[in-house]
Order: sequence, then structure tokens, then C-alpha cells
Amino acid sequence: MSDTTLEARSAPRLRGRALAVLAALAAALAVAALAGPRYGALLLIGLGLGLAMEGLRFGFTGPWRRLILFRDATGMVAQMICIGLVAVIAFPLLASNPTELVGAHAPVGYAMIGGAFVFGMCMQIVLGCGSGTLVNAGSGNLVSAVALPFFCIGSFAGAYHLTWWTGLGSLPVAALSGNAGLALTLVALAAVAGIALAVAEPGKRMLPGRLWAAALIVAGLAILHLVVAGQPWGVVYGLGLWVAKGVTALGADLSGSAFWSAPSNVERIEQSLLTDITSLTDIGLIAGAALAAWWRDGLSAKVTGHPIQAWIAVIIAGFLLGYSSRLAFGCNIGALFSGVSTGSLHGWAWFAAAFTGSWYGIKLRPYLGLEARR
Repeated sequence: MSDTTLEARSAPRLRGRALAVLAALAAALAVAALAGPRYGALLLIGLGLGLAMEGLRFGFTGPWRRLILFRDATGMVAQMICIGLVAVIAFPLLASNPTELVGAHAPVGYAMIGGAFVFGMCMQIVLGCGSGTLVNAGSGNLVSAVALPFFCIGSFAGAYHLTWWTGLGSLPVAALSGNAGLALTLVALAAVAGIALAVAEPGKRMLPGRLWAAALIVAGLAILHLVVAGQPWGVVYGLGLWVAKGVTALGADLSGSAFWSAPSNVERIEQSLLTDITSLTDIGLIAGAALAAWWRDGLSAKVTGHPIQAWIAVIIAGFLLGYSSRLAFGCNIGALFSGVSTGSLHGWAWFAAAFTGSWYGIKLRPYLGLEARR
């Protein structure tokens, strides 16, 4: 094939990519014009996160699976590095701006522990956590695309019942702070990374360049999110809000839910999605992942050989992902990533329960028809 032919074939592709990038920038500018520069910036942050996570293959579910099944520590270590980088900046930012910035702090309780366990199990069934399901759906993964709407419904339902679950009992909110808290957080992150490296097989300990790049980019964008939004990066609230807005528009009465009838949530339901922080970053994650996948000629992930019970399992797991993440006060992002990086002890409790649940979820997959039995 001649160089001229190659250039002729690549020209439309390059034009398409350029137009896609311009469309993304135009969308951010439109949001900035309609809702304000802050919200346009949040959409751009979400786009950047989606691009980085899909383009550099950075996530949470896959690395946990690879560590458990194949003793590959690289992804887990990259996560700990990324969280640590955010913590180094977030701790002093929170200390010096107590009225402008808030951390992702939540109580540890029975429902929180159980929710994290169920979430960890279901994210391995779907092969996507909160951010992972959005990124995978955006990049053309059919399993995640099927799970996502049920994730949203589950998030709405979990929030609807949240006060009943938290009434089962929980401890007061506890968070680390100051230099001592930061030091303890970094030591704990290093300990997790050290354990992962200790159990890893030789040759599965050295981080590839893409994971170093991803950890730096995601950490930088997460810090930027904290500064721009005034709160850490989160995922699941926005998904439930979409359903709440939908059912309210259809005439549903949400006054029976202490959560959705709270004045702050009623206000968010009534306001535009363009002014909801989590919704904007969620939309950006999906769009950024789609752009990254299209850039490398993706959006064509194929799923074959799944029996009907596997798709039923995906639907149920998708719903439980949303429901359990509300009980657990977040997913891998809101609870683990943002919780730990801003000092919340519930982030560590979430991590222990969710990782245990992941082990069971991995064992369940063959019996659900999602992969061949070993």
C-alpha cells in the first residue's frame, strides 16, 4: 500500500478525531456560558479523568482482580501512589481552608460495612466499580452499558432507604488530620503497597510507564476537582440524582424518603444537571472514555458467549452496585479514593470490606456464566 493511499485513509479519521475534541471543548464552553465557569471546568475535569482512565487503562476493579488471581501488584500499587499524591495536597488544603473545602468523611457502621462488601462482590461480577462502570460503558463495553441504568436505579433506591439502614447503628465520624494524620495515611498506603508487592510474582511488581502517568494525571485532576468543587471527587450521588429527577418529573412523591426530601436534595432535584457537581464529572467520565476509545478505534468491544443467566446476574449486580454504594457512603472513588486521601477512617473500613467482597465476586463469576470455570 502506498504512502498516498495511507494518507488518504487516515485523513478522514484525523478530521473525525479533531472534530470530537472540538465538540468536547465546545460542550465545556457551553456549560460555562449557561451555568458558570466553575461548572464548565468540572465537565473538563471529568473529561480528563475519563480520557486518562480509559486511555491509560487505570482503574480499580481490574487491578484488584489481577492481584487476587494472578498476583500482579502493579495496579494496586499505582492506586496507592495516586491516593497518596492526593493526600499530600488535600490534607494541608483542608486544614487551611476549613470553611471552603470539605473532605469525604462518613461514619463506619453495620450498613456501611455490609454495603462495601456487597459492592466489592458485585463490581467483580460486572468488572466495573462506580467510575469503572461509567468508563467502560463510555468505551463501548456492553456489560457495563447494561449494568449502568440499573446502577443508577440502585443508587436512587439505596439513598431512598439510607436513613433506615444507618439507624441500625454506626460510630461517630472519625477522620485523620494534620501532619500526624497525613503521615499515618501515607504509612498505611505504603503498607498496602508493600503487602501487594510481597505477594506478587516476580516480574509483576514493576509499574509500567502508563501507570505512573495515570497516577500523576488522575491525582492532579482529583486535586483540581477538590479546589474547584470545594469537595472531593465522587460518583454515585449523581447517578441516583438522575433517577430522582426522572421520577419526580413523572409525578412521583419523594416525601417518604428522609434523604430525597431533605431541603438540599430537593433543591438539587429542582435545579439543572449543569449545576450538579457529581453529574458533570460523571458525564465527563463517560464522554472522556468514549473519546479515548474512539481515538484508538474503539467503541467496538464485543461480548459473546454469555448465557441468559449471566445477563440477569449483570442486571442484579448493577442494581446492587448502586444500592450498596449508597449504604457504604461511596464507591472506590467516593469512599476509598476520596475518603482515604482526605483522612476519613471509613475509607479504610470500606477498603477492607470491599476487597473481601471482591474475592467472593471473582469466585462467583464462573458460576454465573460470565467466564469459563477453572
